[in-house]
Amino acid sequence: MSVEPLVSIITPSYNASKYIRETIQSVKSQSYSNFEMLIADDCSSDETRAIVQEEMERDRRIRLIKLKENGGPAAARNEAMKLAKGEYLAFLDSDDLWHPNKLEKQLAFMKERELAFTFTNYRMMNEEGKMTGSSVNVPLKTTYQDLLKNTSIGTLTVMINKKKIMGKVQMELHRDCSEDYGLWLSILANGIDAYGLREELAYYRKCENSLSSNKMNSALKTWNTYRKIRGIGRVSAAWYFIHYSVNALKKHRKAF
Repeated sequence: MSVEPLVSIITPSYNASKYIRETIQSVKSQSYSNFEMLIADDCSSDETRAIVQEEMERDRRIRLIKLKENGGPAAARNEAMKLAKGEYLAFLDSDDLWHPNKLEKQLAFMKERELAFTFTNYRMMNEEGKMTGSSVNVPLKTTYQDLLKNTSIGTLTVMINKKKIMGKVQMELHRDCSEDYGLWLSILANGIDAYGLREELAYYRKCENSLSSNKMNSALKTWNTYRKIRGIGRVSAAWYFIHYSVNALKKHRKAF
């Protein structure tokens, strides 16, 4: 009888008391049960840690990691990834949600095709959790060159098989860059392709005060990712950035 692989869910948190319990519940409601949820708290000043502590006492699969100093979401994710015991990594921020069959369907998709890196469709919701617009649909396959020109991979949908990834899975710490996007690019740059599961299995909460809600800030982070994380020259970076901007605009119009 084969043992189902452990999935480590990586969740950074910072002052997330308004949403963190709902996010945890969406994980506890998964049809696939062999997971650990590592919540790396980035020195929250609200009730986030207390809420997570309560949930830990109810479910031993949930773990709280208390960071000693505020380092941003990438540093929190890195700390959780260092402690992750699973063969697979999945990513979920502290205000986003998953469909109950997300882990089961995505893991089956990966195992059947022996894939290293996958992502899925997702839907936007507002701060109150009301669904908005249409589903953000993903391509069937994304290469390194494709990803340089697109924003097709939603972090909350990513699942990685650590054994099939060449090199350590860690994010470079540049707060003026898109550090998760930089990690996906670094993985694909090693000749690995990302495959899209075209089912709506995650829900992204669009908060007005979130770092990613500012389009100009997001665009600047993408540019800095090209230059600082990937080391791309100005001319090539500009060419990729034009394509990124057009594709981002198309996605935004479809999503709202």
